[in-house]
Amino acid sequence: MPRFALLEHTGAPDDPAGRHFDLLLETAGACRTWRLYDVPRADARPLAALELPAHRLAWLDHIEGPVSGGRGFARRVDAGIYETLAADAALLSEATTIVIAVDGAMLTGRLKLETVGEGWAATLG
Repeated sequence: MPRFALLEHTGAPDDPAGRHFDLLLETAGACRTWRLYDVPRADARPLAALELPAHRLAWLDHIEGPVSGGRGFARRVDAGIYETLAADAALLSEATTIVIAVDGAMLTGRLKLETVGEGWAATLG
């Protein structure tokens, strides 16, 4: 089963809020990654998400520490495995709608990531 991680990222110079969460999904050789400004909650409103460049697989094992290049500090708040339930492309790295079953300590259930206008939305159901 592929893995996921949810990292709390503080002090990023390009983050006006000063704190966000990075959701990383293990794909072929890298992690597809989104910036979320809150943790997805079951049956809550969709959260705005911003897709980021792919992250190294090493971030799946990251517990906490500084981000290189003076880009803040990251600590893992959840991790686990996921199963792809649906995607609109054969390769997860190319999909614009992704539905996965996540199994972590905090994130559990059906997580949907989909493009909405210029960005993305994340919904935990």
